[in-house]
Amino acid sequence: MRNEKDEIWESAVRPFVALSSPIAVGPLTIGDGSLALIAGPCSIESESLCMEIGEHLANLCQDLKIPYIFKSSFDKANRTSASSFRGHGLEQGLAVLSKVKEEIGVPIVTDVHESDQVPMVAEVADLVQIPAFLCRQTDLLVASGRSGRAVNIKKGQFLPPEDMQFAVEKVTGAGTDNVMVSERGASFGYRDLVVDMRNLVIMRSWGYPVVFDATHSVQQMGSSGGATGGQPAFIPAQVRAAVAVGIDVLFMETHPDPAHALSDGSNMLPLRHMRSVLEMALIIHSTHGTSVS
Repeated sequence: MRNEKDEIWESAVRPFVALSSPIAVGPLTIGDGSLALIAGPCSIESESLCMEIGEHLANLCQDLKIPYIFKSSFDKANRTSASSFRGHGLEQGLAVLSKVKEEIGVPIVTDVHESDQVPMVAEVADLVQIPAFLCRQTDLLVASGRSGRAVNIKKGQFLPPEDMQFAVEKVTGAGTDNVMVSERGASFGYRDLVVDMRNLVIMRSWGYPVVFDATHSVQQMGSSGGATGGQPAFIPAQVRAAVAVGIDVLFMETHPDPAHALSDGSNMLPLRHMRSVLEMALIIHSTHGTSVS
């Protein structure tokens, strides 16, 4: 009889093997053994910025043969300061995301913060994302599970990985098995985050695709005078580690000029570095088949 330890061992020694039940995100299959990308600007600053970044990444991912999902948020409801930029609102934000989806031809993911936002978001988004701070919010998880869309649950900075099973059950119990879970670091002291790579192994052992959020994992929360700081120089190293451990999706927020981004610029990957980081990740991912059997 198989037990939890068997599942964790298999996840650890076979990190690049396709999941037994891959999930669908729009036209894409996630968890089939390939490495997918979720990327875009943190917030929807403007339609032109989203189109610029979306086109750049879509072309890059087509060249590298990486399944790609565009990400940006219509509302940053958890900013450190009330004076920080939050976005242009639900309707305008969804209009921009809809244009990216239709004109660039890629699936879309965006955050939801309240359960009554889910139906409108699900009309546009192929993947509904639960922010880390809200991963225990039952009504939000259930509404997302009922939306008919795939759901990405970001693990809270305050949770052990085992507790994410209960968040997953809230979504699957509402009607969908198209669920993925994201690691984005754990609180270490008052400001820093650290990534325990064991979390990727544990969460992937449940049979759902696992996402590594490489940019939020280098945040230093509230360290910049009412705004979140970060150490983006560590993004490539953490990407290497996470891909080697075994993930299905790499999540990175990016911007052509992070210093002037309106949200989370201090921990975003400059757009010009995206190709080199993805090529590095693919080299590591291509070593599949060399793990312990």
